[in-house]
Amino acid sequence: MLMRTDPIRESFRDLDRMTQLALGAAGTLARPSAMPMDAWRDGDTFHVELDLPGVDPASIDLDVERNVVTVRAERPTRASDADLVAAERPRGVFSRQLVLGDSLDTERIRASYDAGVLSLSIPVAEKAKPRKITVSHRDERQAITG
Repeated sequence: MLMRTDPIRESFRDLDRMTQLALGAAGTLARPSAMPMDAWRDGDTFHVELDLPGVDPASIDLDVERNVVTVRAERPTRASDADLVAAERPRGVFSRQLVLGDSLDTERIRASYDAGVLSLSIPVAEKAKPRKITVSHRDERQAITG
């Protein structure tokens, strides 16, 4: 049986599944995830945005190993001994891993940080893009000489 598959969409589904697992385990209404994320595909590029307000850009560490992107960042603890009235913003070191499909080019990931949002652009690998294959043929109607 032949099945229609789209490796690019499967990569996004893998990413979405990992997000749901992470949010399901750590992202409840009582305790939101320390690194909420949006991810989408636009043409031949996947985009990921992670909210990291109050994080020093120098503390952001991005590692790629095979098809796993690890994001680490730190929001420093308060140095004051004052009595806190409310402490709802998580502090300390945060880490999140994104498992990407093989159809994405992890060698060309671009990252930027602006207004508390870490943005990643991950292009689709050239090998995963659709391409045309030329079919060669021989002209069977050649003249026979004798």
